[in-house]
Amino acid sequence: MSTDKYTPRLADKYKKEVVPALMKKFAYKSIMQAPRLTKVCINRGINGAVADKKLVDISIEELSTITGQKAVATMSKKDISNFKLRKNMPIGAKVTLRGVNMYEFVDRLVSVSLPRVRDFKGISDKSFDGRGNYTLGVTEQIIFPEIDIDRVNKITGLDITFVTTAKTNEEAFELLKELGMPFKNVKNK
Repeated sequence: MSTDKYTPRLADKYKKEVVPALMKKFAYKSIMQAPRLTKVCINRGINGAVADKKLVDISIEELSTITGQKAVATMSKKDISNFKLRKNMPIGAKVTLRGVNMYEFVDRLVSVSLPRVRDFKGISDKSFDGRGNYTLGVTEQIIFPEIDIDRVNKITGLDITFVTTAKTNEEAFELLKELGMPFKNVKNK
């Protein structure tokens, strides 16, 4: 292996362990048929963002710290007078990770952040969308070691969506399980 190109630990694991395991389980003829993780989208809606614009800035800063990539504000799509909401007002934050950043984030999530959840017994295997994508809801951003608990003024959650090339929920489940996601009632390696 050359020293000039860095490959994340999870990317190496995917090539060396996950692909052969998936090929054996689903009897693929080519390694290109094996599903892979294409991107990870982290999204957060902010309660009270209409009244306080600083909440959006704080959320963008937190997501950027967690992921190592600059987050952007999400804007409202239409006017809703009951919520005092106007079109194109910032109401959330999001970041999309691909490549090296994506593998690094998933590795940190699985090995460091998820075990820090209180009373953690595994993640649900019911959050697949039928097209091979999985969404995980995190209730507290303080499970990430990058967040300084003393600077947090409000504990909020976020959604993490794993987008894969899998065609079915079963393929996506096996892919994420092989990558180390700690699903409930499933024995991980």
